[in-house]
Amino acid sequence: MDKDRIKGMGDQAKGAAKEAAGKVTGDQKLETEGKLDKAKGKIENAIGGAKDAARDAVKNNPDD
Repeated sequence: MDKDRIKGMGDQAKGAAKEAAGKVTGDQKLETEGKLDKAKGKIENAIGGAKDAARDAVKNNPDD
């Protein structure tokens, strides 16, 4: 698993916690920060997934 995927999952979890805390406390800024962290995490996770797929494709290429 690529380090970007791990970081992305962490950012998604952190963002979800911030967003929930913002909703509970009525803190719009914290809620928005949480949403941004979740989006950042999803992007990092996607980048990591692409890296993993590329690495697997190279590793499993029978032409080498």
